[in-house]
Parts: sequence; structure tokens; C-alpha cells
Amino acid sequence: MKNLIYIGLPLLILIGCADDKLPVVPPDIISDHTLNDTDDPAIWINPQNSAESIVFGTDKETNGAIYAFGLDGKIIADKTLRDMQRPNNVDVGYGLRINDSLTTDFLVFTERERQQIRVFSVPDMKALDGGGIPVFTDVESIEFKLPMGIAIHRSAKDGSLYVIVGRKTGPLKEYLYQYRLEMDSLQQLNAQLVRKFGNFSGKKEIEAIAVDDELGFVYFSDEQHCIRKYYADPSLGNEELDCFGGEQFLGDIEGIAIADFGNGTGFLIVSDQQRGQFNIFDRKSNRYIKAVNLGTLETDGCEVVTVPLNNTFKNGLFVAMNDQKNFYFYDLKKLGLEP
Repeated sequence: MKNLIYIGLPLLILIGCADDKLPVVPPDIISDHTLNDTDDPAIWINPQNSAESIVFGTDKETNGAIYAFGLDGKIIADKTLRDMQRPNNVDVGYGLRINDSLTTDFLVFTERERQQIRVFSVPDMKALDGGGIPVFTDVESIEFKLPMGIAIHRSAKDGSLYVIVGRKTGPLKEYLYQYRLEMDSLQQLNAQLVRKFGNFSGKKEIEAIAVDDELGFVYFSDEQHCIRKYYADPSLGNEELDCFGGEQFLGDIEGIAIADFGNGTGFLIVSDQQRGQFNIFDRKSNRYIKAVNLGTLETDGCEVVTVPLNNTFKNGLFVAMNDQKNFYFYDLKKLGLEP
């Protein structure tokens, strides 16, 4: 939910703006503008040439798109997916098996108004899903069938690939569905429902979902309540492991990015939307560490990678949605995070 008041064109008043004591960290790159309403980014690291990595970002409207940006923030027209019906959240995965000899990196996102998820190969941007995979099909109420958040999980146990999908609204129990992705003999992707899980406070909604594959946890933002933590592996059960951080946020708890520095070290970076800043938590203990003000307005989604990409992003890349129809790119060192 955005809390912005516009008076004319040049004047912008923020309700619940960032703490004045926090210095603003300016972005290294500001992306080109999208047509409608930016929401959530994902970062694909090009394994052949990291300087040619791609930032994908959703443009959330009926005539929406998944925009592709180079590391210079410029739109890559031939990698951009258009004519999507309210694409909401997006994630990137690696090594999806097409057949015995072929794998591909891939992009997943929710297409809310079509009540489905989409899966495309990266970087050639070919549909792998036959036009879309319906989700929440066992739910009668249309209100509970509208997909919103999504995250990929690769099992450390057997390499299985899953997507965890949230929705615009849902019940107080089993708010999220987890699906295993499998390619059939016709090389079309299917999704098998393996579990329903996740508590919901009922206060607002659940959108942001992030998975820590190395440590085996999934986190999601129960807006205006807490960050919830569960096992990502369905075989480990549906018990809630933690519900933390709520006291650090002014209003909506939004996008979650996991900065993985290896060997279990790193940070969770979470958007404090109405305050206009990001709260940072220790990856292992989930202890609150600090907040940073990156100058973005009303940030929904964010994403991070911790490997060098090019001369601008020598220490990794953090991307945050900005409520001016664009995304801000930062060298990770600017956030003051060290391995």
C-alpha cells in the first residue's frame, strides 16, 4: 500500500518518511522508466560474462510487462516480456533440466489477473509453460486465487526445484502453496502441489517471499506484523520457526533480499516501506542490526547478489524498486555490509 500524496507535479509529500538522522545513500544507476507501476526485481548473473547480467523488473498492471535492464539501467527491448496481465513478483533460477542433456536458467513470475504463474528460459526468453501454469486451483473463492509473491527453492537434498507462491489475500493458515517444477516428455513444464503452509495475521497481506537455499529457510513478509520463517524443504514440516522484526517497521514489511556471503554468513535486507528505508538483519540469528536510507520511495521489492559484476558493481549489486516507475541500482558496498 502506497502512502503518497501528490500536489501538482513537482511537489511530493511523504507520510512516514525516512529518519532524518540517516544519511541518504545515492544509487549508482537509476533505470529507465516503465509504463505503469514497478514492483519487484530479480537479477540474473550471466555465467559467461557477468558484465552482461540482466536485472528483471515487474510492471504491475493489466497491460504489464517484465522489463529487462542492462547493468547500465537501460531497457533491453528484445528481452522484455510484454502483454502480461498484472505481473506481480519475479524470481530467477538456474539449471532447470529440459531433458537428459539440456538445462536452462529461468525466470518465474506471478500473473495475477490470469491466476497463474509463468516460466521463461533465460536469456533467450522462451516460454516453458505452455502459456501459463494455474495456481490455487482447489480454491473456490476468486479472492483467494490471485497469485502475488513468488520465490524459487532448490533442494540441497536432491536438487528438486520448487516455487513457493503467495496470493493477494488468503486464510489465516496455509496462505502459501509450494509446487515442484517438473518437465514432461514433451518438454513442457508442470507444477505439482506438494504442500500448503504459512500463518497469516489477517492484518493486511503477504507479498514478499525469499528463500535461503544454503540454510534451508523460507521467509515471507506478513505486512504490518512480522517476518515469518519456515523450513523450505517440505519434508521438514510446516511448523513456524520464527516471527520476528515487526517492531522495527513503521507500517508495511515489504521486499526481502538475502545477501549470501557464504558459509551461512550474510544479511536479510527488508524494505520498511512507509519509512522509506531498509532494515538489515543477521542471516544466521535474524537479529536486527541497523537501517539504511537508500533514497527510494515506497519500496516494494528488492534483490541482491554478492558477486562482482562489472566496474560499477565490483562488490555485488542491490536493486530496489522506486515509486517513480523505475529501479535503483547500488554497489553492495554502499550498504555497509561486509562478509
